[in-house]
Amino acid sequence: MEILSSRTILRPRDYEAALEFYGGKLRLAIAREYPAGTVYFAGQSLIEIAAHGRGDADQTFQGALWLQVRDVYECEAELALVGVPIVREARQEPWGLHELWVADPDGVPIVLVQIPDDHPLRRDSRTPSTGRSNPSGK
Repeated sequence: MEILSSRTILRPRDYEAALEFYGGKLRLAIAREYPAGTVYFAGQSLIEIAAHGRGDADQTFQGALWLQVRDVYECEAELALVGVPIVREARQEPWGLHELWVADPDGVPIVLVQIPDDHPLRRDSRTPSTGRSNPSGK
């Protein structure tokens, strides 16, 4: 199977509240809009807020959105200023990432993550290939 792109689709109870949260408070840029939905840029992915397809059953999202940011502590201060409730304050986890937990109006967990410069996620894990020419000629 070849995956060409991906996005997370959320079908909130209150469409307008979700738009205010993702567009207004998190300030995600709009990738596109259509009559019953808005798609936001979220780094290398997309988050679509859909006003359609919810059905009568109360649906819950059993995962979490993981959004990488440059400075999680700055984000915490910024979000607190606009009234986003902080589920768990920003702190460094035992695995080295700095995380801040918030939730959208439907309670969807959002983990804002800062990856320190020395964390393994920032290192090139590829094995150096052999037989490559050295551009410096040495």
